[in-house]
Amino acid sequence: MTDILDKALSAARDAAGAAAEIIQHYWRAGVDVITKGDDTPVTVADRESELAIREILARAMPEAGIYGEEYGADDISREWLWLVDPLDGTKSFVRRTPFFSTQIALMHHGELVLGVSSAPIYGERMWAVKGRGAWLDGERVQVADTSAFAQASISTGNVKTLTTDARWDVLGQMIRDSNRIRGYGDFCHYHLLARGGVDLVIESDVNILDIAPLAVIVREAGGVFTELDGGPVGLETRGILAGTPAIHAEALERFRGVTIDR
Repeated sequence: MTDILDKALSAARDAAGAAAEIIQHYWRAGVDVITKGDDTPVTVADRESELAIREILARAMPEAGIYGEEYGADDISREWLWLVDPLDGTKSFVRRTPFFSTQIALMHHGELVLGVSSAPIYGERMWAVKGRGAWLDGERVQVADTSAFAQASISTGNVKTLTTDARWDVLGQMIRDSNRIRGYGDFCHYHLLARGGVDLVIESDVNILDIAPLAVIVREAGGVFTELDGGPVGLETRGILAGTPAIHAEALERFRGVTIDR
């Protein structure tokens, strides 16, 4: 297992680097935007990046399946499964906002065991392997030791669905009880959480490709990363609650205290 994960981490970091070169080229040159069937944007940068990532990962681990944002899933039933979002934050990319990233994760029998989160324009690359800690550009990182909610810094991302039920009032109370609220969004607030910059991240509208590597990174940095109801993160995940152990525990208790109409 150790040898496999060593090889996988090397491949994932190489793939992130290849994607970064493509993304940086189109960031400078500009791209046309195409609207996909689900009304989300896609560019040649997304597609070329995923193809480059797929080639590197498939060459390194031909036994693994690959599930990518732009080209779908090869075989999600395999023992090893790569999860790839080549350009998470395309809307930011096309609006010239540097809050976008490449997300590459590896699952083993459904468990997330490796993650690389690369934000080339923002200037950060984080990675983690289960049991080996979380790293930012070669320096080990750790979540903050914040334990009192009154001292907590909260960041929200996509929370549109949260506005439609009783959890919206719970979030409002948490904001009132916290030290401050921010909305860093995308990869950024998970990077900040992993290196002690914020204490709680809340999102209700994501998919697994957006956050899979970040789950490994936050956990290896000493944080807790679950679905909004405390359940395990998996291929069907849509909402995230991530934080320092104490702040996550209190936030989860508050969310669990409300009834949600389905």
